[in-house]
Amino acid sequence: MNAPVSIYLTEAERAAIAERGASGTRKRVARWMAAAGRGMATLGAILLALLMALVTWDYYVTAPWTRDGRVRVQVASVAPQVSGQITELRVGDNQYVHQGDVLYVIDPFDFEVALREDKAQAQQRAADLQVKEVQSERRQRLSSLATTPEEQQTSAGAAVQAKAVFEAAQQQVAQAEINLRRTQVRSPVNGYVTNLMMRVGDFAHEGVTNISVIDTDSYWIDGYFEETKLARICIGDRVEAKLMGYAQPILGHVATVTRGIGVSDAASGTQGLPNPNPVYTWVRLAQRVPVRIAIDSVPPGIPLVSGMSTTLTIEDAGAADDRPWLDRAVAEIETRLFDVLDGPPARPGCIPATTTERATPATLPVDEQKSAPTPEQINPGLAPGMSASPRNRS
Repeated sequence: MNAPVSIYLTEAERAAIAERGASGTRKRVARWMAAAGRGMATLGAILLALLMALVTWDYYVTAPWTRDGRVRVQVASVAPQVSGQITELRVGDNQYVHQGDVLYVIDPFDFEVALREDKAQAQQRAADLQVKEVQSERRQRLSSLATTPEEQQTSAGAAVQAKAVFEAAQQQVAQAEINLRRTQVRSPVNGYVTNLMMRVGDFAHEGVTNISVIDTDSYWIDGYFEETKLARICIGDRVEAKLMGYAQPILGHVATVTRGIGVSDAASGTQGLPNPNPVYTWVRLAQRVPVRIAIDSVPPGIPLVSGMSTTLTIEDAGAADDRPWLDRAVAEIETRLFDVLDGPPARPGCIPATTTERATPATLPVDEQKSAPTPEQINPGLAPGMSASPRNRS
């Protein structure tokens, strides 16, 4: 029989064979560990990508931010209160004006004539009143032998009628004075004249708008947030608004939330019947709800132009956090993950069911009637007292 080969191997050969076997085992272990490492790295990358996708999805769906924001402003539509030809234009397009500045002037000639006529008529009515009051007073003091009760009543009634006619004439004078002042059309607000199309020589019609002034004290921002994000919005929350083309944000706060938007399903069809839109169960679009943002501060060099687009980000007013940035980032990720699993928690009491606050009343200076002169001031010494002699009148 043949003996085993190993019997004839030397110690060196057996050591070499054992070393080759151990080296092969180490290589197999190294290959397995490398494969396991690649698998763990791949799994970690997948988990990280999934985590980032979930956080990003939650941010886009529930975080209170939007690119759909617009700068808004109130515009004062100025219309003359009297009609006439424009004889003087004192402003230019995009010029800044203060409240009370004259924008343009209407030809005042007709109104000056009307005022002089009304003053002359008031003077006539005053003289008639003075005479009739003295006559009535004299007749009231006469005895029954010199006059009758009927004559006394007639003279007293004539004095009352003359007084009413005089007061009406005074009102006509006051109206004529105000109309004359209204020939100078003034700006009701501080702001910029916009889209100026009028020229000297145009005819201004009473009550017809012919010039507009942007009220620079009334700027605000409307943010159109998806309804899925309203649970994160509270009245008073701090807001950062970035205009397109400007890096520095405008700072503001949430002022109000609109309580109603249009419903297309409520529109009537051609026969007056409800006209609901078709519903696709696999698609449910969130509606946009306007949120008004009050502007607190505007960085220098940023002009506010109504209609400009803004990106709005809302921050919790009481969310000041002094923790390190890493702790804040971890907490933010945890919050996003819980939002994905359980839905975003609503912040109670953020949008009150009933708004009790009242807006500050806005007022505009109006024309006031000046104190009217008395008949004696209009016609001094015309009707002396009852006991005074006409010969002694001065």
